[in-house]
Amino acid sequence: MITEFIHWHVNPEIFRIGNFAIRWYGLLFASAFFFGYLIMAKMFKWENVPEPLLDKLTLYMAVGTIVGARLGHVFFYEPGYYLHNPLEILKVWHGGLASHGAAIGILLAIYIFSRETKRPFLWAIDRIVVVVALSGFFIRMGNLMNSEIYGIPTKLPWGFIFERNGETIPKHPTQIYEALSYLTIFVVLYLIYLKKKEKLTQGLLFSLFLILVFTARFFIEFIKEVQVNFERTLPLDMGQILSIPFILTGVVLLFIIYRKKKPQT
Repeated sequence: MITEFIHWHVNPEIFRIGNFAIRWYGLLFASAFFFGYLIMAKMFKWENVPEPLLDKLTLYMAVGTIVGARLGHVFFYEPGYYLHNPLEILKVWHGGLASHGAAIGILLAIYIFSRETKRPFLWAIDRIVVVVALSGFFIRMGNLMNSEIYGIPTKLPWGFIFERNGETIPKHPTQIYEALSYLTIFVVLYLIYLKKKEKLTQGLLFSLFLILVFTARFFIEFIKEVQVNFERTLPLDMGQILSIPFILTGVVLLFIIYRKKKPQT
């Protein structure tokens, strides 16, 4: 019976005063940076890294994430639309952020940070990916509050009927699937860091992050509705296609780390 499923009609706005509104997505996005900053502050303190470096890294991360996520959506999903409406690129509040674009933006931001501060790229990225995994949890929960990026129809009892979008049949709540995957990956990476922080092999956390996060994303995409129509003509959707290079990079990096640590005979 339809009443067995979850009827989801949460208002994405927490409150509104005139034209000003506080939305769940914005609050959760800000929470990702807030809690990420606290965790990174602990890491830097444990490793006796000057605090001003953390503030600089946070700024680079914020810019890299937002610009990368926006341009990722523009170029990967709707290049034709934005080519004819270039000013829409600046209107981030209209929606349209791509996690793969954010990943590229973060990598570029960390590269610039490492060049300017003389800190090894892999040292910085190993610590960043821990909090990025946690950020993925908050962002996907924000997608849930927006009733967006959900899955295909399901008969499972935890299917969500996204009524604010006019849906009348239950769909996979893929936002929750991804959020829980990223939260689990965060816990795994953080525990590895805590256990090995004194002698952490550079690149280990980064390689594990790439493999775990984008493999989870790849398989969840099978039960997720496509974001734009042209994906229906592809053998894999855009999220899966973009995940493959990240997974392969992680595998190659992990293999290189393993070969370097393996005793020579």
